[in-house]
Amino acid sequence: MIGALLFAVFIALMVVGVPVGVSLGVAGTIAIAIANWDVHWFGLLAVPQNFYAGLAKYPLLAIPMFVLVGSIFDRSGVAKRLVDFATAIVGRGPGMLPLISISVTMFLGGISGSGPACAAAVGAVMIAAMSRAGYPASFSASVVAAGAATDILIPPSVAFIIYSVLVPGASVPALFAAGMVPGILAGIALIVPSVWLARRFRMGALESALPRPPFWASLREASWGLAAPVLILGGMRMGWFTPTEAAVVAVFYGLFVGMFIHRTIGPRDLFIIFREAAELSAVILLVVALAGIFAWSLSTLSIIDPLTHAIVHSGLGEWGVLALLILLLMTVGMFLDGISIFLIFVPLLMPIAQAYHWDPVWFGVILTLKVALGQFTPPLAVNLMVSCRIAKVPMESTVRWVVWMLGAMFLVLVAVLAFPQLALWLPHKLGY
Repeated sequence: MIGALLFAVFIALMVVGVPVGVSLGVAGTIAIAIANWDVHWFGLLAVPQNFYAGLAKYPLLAIPMFVLVGSIFDRSGVAKRLVDFATAIVGRGPGMLPLISISVTMFLGGISGSGPACAAAVGAVMIAAMSRAGYPASFSASVVAAGAATDILIPPSVAFIIYSVLVPGASVPALFAAGMVPGILAGIALIVPSVWLARRFRMGALESALPRPPFWASLREASWGLAAPVLILGGMRMGWFTPTEAAVVAVFYGLFVGMFIHRTIGPRDLFIIFREAAELSAVILLVVALAGIFAWSLSTLSIIDPLTHAIVHSGLGEWGVLALLILLLMTVGMFLDGISIFLIFVPLLMPIAQAYHWDPVWFGVILTLKVALGQFTPPLAVNLMVSCRIAKVPMESTVRWVVWMLGAMFLVLVAVLAFPQLALWLPHKLGY
């Protein structure tokens, strides 16, 4: 009875427009209060305790740092230099700018790990460039949003950090390694329909007339940006620092490049950068803390075990349950952001994964792929919101292009489901 009330209150608050984090916290608090009514207000002490426990986790320190890295590289001009370098490599021609957009978003995924931050950084450069080349603004916004979705797969990834906190059996280094191959496959899968659509509908008619940047000059300008993922990921692999320490190193490296190398960031810009990063980090961590109350109420009210037993013994079988979970999370992904999905559903889904003996690292990659799909699936697609705002087009105008890219990334999801070694080979090879 209390379990049904818990979900009813949560859904009702969401329907009336209450933010996700507040809905989670209020629903969990009401359930805890009703369950402990006989001990009066003492039972409510679990609320502040779990609010604090939800935040008091060392890996979560990496989140505000990586968010700050995204803001720093957004303003440092690194994205433009990477675009010039990629253009110098592949040249000009129909479909080349979409290829460059997705390639640069994938590369920036190795720096910030935040899809919306990457969509803002690359979109500010590429949407204007594609417009000058004759690409429709709605197509440009779709390409940037889809490419930025690979950022939560290619390490470092904020989503993987959240998942590692919720699932003790999945370490951050193992998740980072597991996301590499699926992330690259997702990027390649997105490039194929993007280039095909550009050529099929004769977009970018003016692209060939634009100048091609000189190779060596663009390489020199982009070298500091190219070195960032090597420093972050290589340093973690060599054991020089943990993922959390790597985030701090990335912040200082980004500030050094922006202030002393490119000189695109001045002392006056620091307040704006820190404020933007603090606001976004506060929203993420507040949702994490409030979700801790909701998760604790789920476990103490014995809701998870009966639900797991019902699903496992439903007669659907392992593949039927997987298909059901994909359908559920892809539907939810249209309305909720990825972090909220993890915080709500991972505590519910992990007992099911354990019942079927699914590898927690592989399962984390599967969940993250579903979240990546949700980041550019209308109506609530965070990446698409950012790119559409930059392109100044309504989100509904992107649907005709987005569906092709969703289909391409869905094929990667199916491939990782059918062949788990696509995700597990690299972490096993590296000894994680």
